[in-house]
Amino acid sequence: MSAQELENFESDLELQLFREYRDVVSLFTYVVETERRFYLANQVDLQVRSGGGEVFYELRLADVWVWDIYRSNRFVRSVRVVTFKDVNVEELNKQDISLP
Repeated sequence: MSAQELENFESDLELQLFREYRDVVSLFTYVVETERRFYLANQVDLQVRSGGGEVFYELRLADVWVWDIYRSNRFVRSVRVVTFKDVNVEELNKQDISLP
């Protein structure tokens, strides 16, 4: 596979992923961003923890869709993330999610 073919393949996957996102976003209540992933979820529990003099975040999500181009099934029952990086959680307004 040439570099151009690989780039075209990945572009097609990204477009398919965006279309799937557009189709499912109205099913979810929260958008969650971590340093590694983007999630849509219906339940979010974010806890600030400390240990060994460091602060970290424990994030538990339920009823989740994961933005991941290489994942064959992006719907998962639950996700647990532990990170030292920032976590962004936003509650979606249903009128904010009307995409073309």
